[in-house]
Amino acid sequence: MTSGRQLGFLWGGAALVCAAAAPLAPALSKGLPPCPFHWLTGFPCATCGGTRALLALGRLDFGAAFSWNPLVAAAGIVFFVGGLVGLVSAISGRDVRVPRPTVALRFVIGMAVAANWAFLLAAGR
Repeated sequence: MTSGRQLGFLWGGAALVCAAAAPLAPALSKGLPPCPFHWLTGFPCATCGGTRALLALGRLDFGAAFSWNPLVAAAGIVFFVGGLVGLVSAISGRDVRVPRPTVALRFVIGMAVAANWAFLLAAGR
């Protein structure tokens, strides 16, 4: 088996496990500590609201997920859908290829993180 197919099976399996564990997530999240950055500074970190966004995705409440943290919500959806596509590709015998991050892609990701953080600051999270 090629490493591309292994990646597809691993990614798809992880996505399915996360989906299966979604009903347990609210109970498990109650034991998480508060954000240390927010606690120390009074300002939200770039991922503040991420846990609540993922919990909302587990309930299929996309509006609430994107209102808590748009970047984490989008990343959660990309992770799940990409995992399903990767699993189907691996089952059908095709490799999953992950492109190398270019300078332009890194810049876009950096800008997305900065815009997300600005949103969180403006929303007063």
